[in-house]
Amino acid sequence: MFIRAYLRASTKEQDAQRARKDLEAFATERGMTIASWYVENESGAKLDRPELHRLLGDAHAGDVILCEQVDRLSRLGADDWQKLRSEIAAKRLRVVALDLPTSWQMVGANGDEFTQRMADAINGMMLDMLAAIARKDYEDRRRRQAQGIAKAQAEGAYRGRPEDTERLEQIGILLAEGKSWSAVMRLTGASRATVAKAAKRVQPEAAQ
Repeated sequence: MFIRAYLRASTKEQDAQRARKDLEAFATERGMTIASWYVENESGAKLDRPELHRLLGDAHAGDVILCEQVDRLSRLGADDWQKLRSEIAAKRLRVVALDLPTSWQMVGANGDEFTQRMADAINGMMLDMLAAIARKDYEDRRRRQAQGIAKAQAEGAYRGRPEDTERLEQIGILLAEGKSWSAVMRLTGASRATVAKAAKRVQPEAAQ
């Protein structure tokens, strides 16, 4: 059994590596090591995600897919979620999420066949429920965003997504102090694209 960690953020402005330490700590507490990492900046609402499919291609029966939350794995609609679930089930993989305590026993799970089947059934039900909640949350946020934009447009006030000038200024200060891009990304949780944007403003030479 291998533990394969999956980290995802929706946009390139977000840090997909944010939960890495939490996943490492979870595995370490159980005396296990994460064999491979799959990290990407893609929407969880789409099934076509390169790193997720690479994980599924690499995995073998009994391997664990470890993620921070179920919504990191899926914000998919019902049909796409069933496709993903079917592929996971066909390969006999176990999904373990830090926000799903019933899944924790899947790591190194033993016991008799009946106990294992009951654990799988309970975990599968909870997984489906959290995936449905994640999808509803996604749709609700999209609807509220669209309503807000429509209202602002009607009032002539919509100017697009505001720029986080304060964060860019903080990043610029760190760069001016001589810190590397990697250090700045680690300290602020910013993506490389955000650091590059700040660098172009305060240190043109650093953006080359």
